[in-house]
Amino acid sequence: MAALGTIILTNTSLRRVTVMPRAALTSSNYKMRVPYELKQGQSRHFHELPSGLNMEFIFQKGRDQKPQNPPLVFVHGSFHAAWCWAEHWLPFFSRHGFDCYALSLLGQGESDSPDGTVAGSLQTHAADVADFIQKEIQLPPVLLGHSFGGLIVQYYLANVGNGKLQEKELSHPYLAGGVLVCSVPPSGNSGLVWRYLFSKPIAAFKVTRSLAAKAFQTSLPLCKETFFSESMEDHLVLRYQKLMTESSRMPLFDLRKLNASLPVPPMKDSSIRILVVGANDDFIVDAEGLSETGRFYGVSPVCIEGVAHDIMLDCSWEKGAKMILSWLTDLDREMAK
Repeated sequence: MAALGTIILTNTSLRRVTVMPRAALTSSNYKMRVPYELKQGQSRHFHELPSGLNMEFIFQKGRDQKPQNPPLVFVHGSFHAAWCWAEHWLPFFSRHGFDCYALSLLGQGESDSPDGTVAGSLQTHAADVADFIQKEIQLPPVLLGHSFGGLIVQYYLANVGNGKLQEKELSHPYLAGGVLVCSVPPSGNSGLVWRYLFSKPIAAFKVTRSLAAKAFQTSLPLCKETFFSESMEDHLVLRYQKLMTESSRMPLFDLRKLNASLPVPPMKDSSIRILVVGANDDFIVDAEGLSETGRFYGVSPVCIEGVAHDIMLDCSWEKGAKMILSWLTDLDREMAK
């Protein structure tokens, strides 16, 4: 595993574009039965997508924001929603001068659900993120994705400027950078599953039972082992377990559509800076999965000691936040040149 550190690519200078923001205050019809109470300085909004569906986002403005600081847009993974970033990371990065936007993908959190029981795909989720950035964000943001949200970010990166989604051309707005946090690798999770079956059969059974059968929703020990460190306090695990159960009223992906989209195509614009971050105690994404993602983007992945898969909620959440802040600080210097 790589030691904790800062990884920076030095490519061509970042391009800047300005788009007009659009206030989005329409509301969703769905309300979580276990609502997430916003923290001081946070506000909940709803972005209306071209489909007419509303996508929840939680916003927290950066304090003493520097002109060169890019906005941060956060994309969650399965069984999570915007609240998972709002708990610790939005206040942290806001204190350091970054405007923060945490999204809830359709069918998750307090966002609307598509008609029927049709789950999303890499294409539809990336298109929704692109529409949000195009209409709500004024400067090229850094896009951060966790777990399967990282796979959505990878698809976005592969289609910046020239993606074809839903049978029409859709140019994904440019990014200042991408951060893949405990991300599913570009080939998907099948390699992870097979490695676990052959090397850690008991762990493979547990992770399958926890995620595929959703046993984490009713078993506190299994939820803790799947997402958090051993030292995580049970009352916090219980709180997050309830929020995760409420957040995922439909699957994040249609698995057939997902598998047909894999592996994710390579990124076409090498000037976009990429950071790949993993957790040493990750029960879901193993060391080889982290290395695969790093090789795919030509960067050395950073593995953080003492944290588990839910790096942004774990009891040592500051470790990942501080490392990403260091990377962002170096990115800011590049953008200011």
